Amino acid sequence: MNKKQIKTLMIQECARLMYFEGVSQYFDAKRIAAKRICKKGNQYFPSNGEISDEVFRLSQDDNQFNRVNTLFRMRLKALEIMQMLNSFSPRLIGSVSTGRIKRTSDIDLHVFCDDIELLTTFLTDNNIGFEQKEVMVMKGNRPHLYQHVYLFNEFDIELSVYPSNELRVVSRSSTDGKPIIRMTKQKLERIVEQEHWEWLIKQSEAEQPAS
Repeated sequence: MNKKQIKTLMIQECARLMYFEGVSQYFDAKRIAAKRICKKGNQYFPSNGEISDEVFRLSQDDNQFNRVNTLFRMRLKALEIMQMLNSFSPRLIGSVSTGRIKRTSDIDLHVFCDDIELLTTFLTDNNIGFEQKEVMVMKGNRPHLYQHVYLFNEFDIELSVYPSNELRVVSRSSTDGKPIIRMTKQKLERIVEQEHWEWLIKQSEAEQPAS
């Protein structure tokens, strides 16, 4: 096989690992795929963006995954959670905001507060089950510790907790290197109205009492 053929196989295998085998990190998928395909170093590693595009293609071809309906429901759930957490300036990021979801996608929200206990107390007072973890994130080649809160819900929901003064700090995506777009509740509402109006009509009709 030539280099182009190996690269194509690497992209396909990485995407398959992430879509069907639950591998969550791009680097882990590349490392496993390399062992299976070429047994060499990182010279054939595809970019995260190439893998992401192939994962999205798999989700579109997956007949057992109703992507459109699932995306609609996930976006409605995101709106519900964002409304509930309004005092923490929630912002939606990731696949639910872009529409490029897969079977294992979760709802990723950034929330902002200077005292994590304000958030955990709020969740406890509202009888919302959650789990709290500390996650290390590299920024400018320096490690930073952030609190992540995972909500028990119909869909997996991850809250990444940032200090209030980082609300307007722009981070870059590990997928394509572009600035991460943090979507407000108002912007998400407009997207739901524009992209899911048919589902909104169906939902409204289903909720009307029978005559």
